[in-house]
Amino acid sequence: MKIKDIKNNIEKILDNNKAQSITTINLENKSYIADYMIIASGTSSRHLQSLSEILVNELKKLGIDNCRIEGKDSKDWKLVDAHDVIIHIFHPEKREFYDLEKMWSEEIPKERATL
Repeated sequence: MKIKDIKNNIEKILDNNKAQSITTINLENKSYIADYMIIASGTSSRHLQSLSEILVNELKKLGIDNCRIEGKDSKDWKLVDAHDVIIHIFHPEKREFYDLEKMWSEEIPKERATL
């Protein structure tokens, strides 16, 4: 499966499970950690947990194994590492506080891209 198809599937899974304000950032020329970063909001701590677990299960069905959930003890944030796509799921207040969209919107010269 191509990385763009994986990204599209993740966006669809999040949307189908009522994630809010789904934003995708292309990390090309910004970082080598992944090809895309997807940021979404959930409505409650339980919703954040459900979204992260559903995402991992659905990706496994698509043949994308070994995805990890970080922030299992956090009530405000979860990160799903889907290899070439990183998904942040925030409580809206924490998302506004960290403002990853602004942080990653700036173009970075390729020679300065970080690992």
